[in-house]
Amino acid sequence: MNKEVYNSIFQKEIHDLIELKRALGFSYKSEAGSLRRIDAFLFKNNLSEKCITKELCDLWCRERTYETTTNQASRISIMRVFCRYLNDIGIPAYIPPKGITKKRVRYDAHIYTDEELQSFFDAVDKSKSVPYSCPYRSDVIPVFFRILYTSGMRVSELRLARIRDINLEEGYINVHEAKNHKERLIPIHPLLIIKCKELKEKIHATSPDDEYFFMILPGNPMTLGNVYKNFRRYLELAGISHTGKGPRIHDFRCPNLNKIQTFCR
Repeated sequence: MNKEVYNSIFQKEIHDLIELKRALGFSYKSEAGSLRRIDAFLFKNNLSEKCITKELCDLWCRERTYETTTNQASRISIMRVFCRYLNDIGIPAYIPPKGITKKRVRYDAHIYTDEELQSFFDAVDKSKSVPYSCPYRSDVIPVFFRILYTSGMRVSELRLARIRDINLEEGYINVHEAKNHKERLIPIHPLLIIKCKELKEKIHATSPDDEYFFMILPGNPMTLGNVYKNFRRYLELAGISHTGKGPRIHDFRCPNLNKIQTFCR
């Protein structure tokens, strides 16, 4: 059940939209956060009647100096969903059209050379644990980044995987709530199945099945910030320059398959 508290004149409609989406099988977690920001925006504008005008909608949709085009498009998209819902239930609301944001500049994925990959994973393998704060890092990080490289998984799909989601006998990871709210099975490279078994035996001897497989501490998965911070550090140690736009961690999803056997050891 959605326990969020909303303050604008549309508080009931926001709550009802979230409940509707969840009843249809969508998790609607990140979207609920976006709707909470829309609620704060509407509350700040002191609306006295239930109507979203073009002027108000344009104010929400306009570009902000501190955000990327992707973030702006995401804000507009959730407003579009909300306004369509309001129209469907008989409340007048201007629906923001598509094409408001600037065309995004295409980013070409960085394809790592053999030398870059060797240097990167050499840096990863030198990770050191930090007592009390990251006691498992030296064991977890090398396996984590190798699975990212070989599997094509998204960062959060892997970092939030629990012990029960990783079938080491049949060699796959069960991803729940994947993109578009689908469930999928991701095969694990045979050499990494061995590494995962060793990791499980070492740090999960007494862990329950709902424990995060790649935990920082018991009950705590790696955060996105933790993953990205380490990724940038390993790039620097490997002598791979970062331009501010790339290489990105997502570029691991475009590997040269001929290199996988070498770098998953």
